[in-house]
Amino acid sequence: MTDDVTLSPAEAIELAKTALMRVGMVEAGATALAGATVDAEMAGKRAVGFAHLTDYLRSLVDGRIVARAEPLLTSPVPAILKCDAMGGVAQHGFSVAHEELVTKAKALGIAIFTAHNSYTTGELGWYVARLAQEGLVAIAATNGPALLAGSGSRQPVYCTNPLAFAAPLHDGRFLLIDQASSATAFLKIREAAARGEAIPEGWALDQDGEPTIDPFAAMQGALLAFGGERGANIALMVEVLAAGLTGANWSVDAPDFQAGETSPGAGLFVLALAPQLLADGFSARLAAHVERLSGEYGVHIPGIGRVERQRQAESAGIVLPRQLFDSISSFRRN
Repeated sequence: MTDDVTLSPAEAIELAKTALMRVGMVEAGATALAGATVDAEMAGKRAVGFAHLTDYLRSLVDGRIVARAEPLLTSPVPAILKCDAMGGVAQHGFSVAHEELVTKAKALGIAIFTAHNSYTTGELGWYVARLAQEGLVAIAATNGPALLAGSGSRQPVYCTNPLAFAAPLHDGRFLLIDQASSATAFLKIREAAARGEAIPEGWALDQDGEPTIDPFAAMQGALLAFGGERGANIALMVEVLAAGLTGANWSVDAPDFQAGETSPGAGLFVLALAPQLLADGFSARLAAHVERLSGEYGVHIPGIGRVERQRQAESAGIVLPRQLFDSISSFRRN
C-alpha cells in the first residue's frame, strides 16, 4: 500500500503557493512559481517540478532568493522587454511581461524578452510552451552556476545551459524541444545520488577530471556535454545568449544555487516569432508534416504529448511521495 499523496492541480498549486508565501515570498511571485512548478509536474518533468521547488524554498529561507523582490521591466525599443529580477525568480518577471511580450510579437512579428539577476529558471520549456499556446514560435536559453566542462577543459565553466524551442500546431498541441547542453540534467545526477544508484558512463567527471559513474563524485566534479565538442559549442552559444546578451553572470562567476546567501544571478533569453506573418498556414502545415514524420517515418516528435499528459493529470491528479509532500508542507520562515 502506497503512502503517496494525490492532489488535484488546484490543490497542488495551493500547496506550492502556500509554502512559498510561508517563507516570505511575495504573492505574485509565489503564484507564478507555483503555476510553473505544477505545469512541469503535470507534463511529467518531475525533476523540475516539486522536487526542484524544495531548492527554491531552501533558497528563500537562506536568502539566495530575495523573497519580496518585484521585477523591474523596461523596454528600450518596441521589440525588446528587459527584466531585472532583482534577486527574485525569472518565472515572476516572465509572467508579468507575458501579455505585453505576446502583443509585441504579434504586432511586430518578433519580440525578445531577457532577464538577469534571478535564481534558476526552472523548466525552460515552460516559457516557450506558454508562447506556443498563444500561436507563437519561441526559442529560449538560460544559464546558471558552472556545472559543465567546456571543450578541452576538465573543470566546469558552463551551467547545463539548456535550449528550448516550441512551435504551435493548429489543433492546440505544439512541438516542444527542451534539452540541456550536458549529457544529462544536473538534477538527474542528484536524483541518482539520492537513490544510491550509479550514473551511466559519459555523463560526468570527478573532481580530478577523470570519468566517473559515481553521482557523488560527479557533483564534486563536472558534467560532460552531449556529443562532445559539438555539445560544448552549443553550451557556449547558450552562454552568449543567456548571460552575454542579458547582462547576467557568466556561469563561472555565478554563485552556487544550493548554498550561500547570494543569488546565482542567472540569465534568460526568450525570442518570440509570429509565424503567420512569415508563412501562410504555418500551424496547419507543421501539424501535417509532424503527422507524416511520426506516421510514415516513425520519428519521435518531442513535446506533442505534453497537452495530453496534462489533461490526464487534470483527472487523475498529481501524485507526490509522502516525504516530499511533508517536506514542502513543513517549510517555515526562520
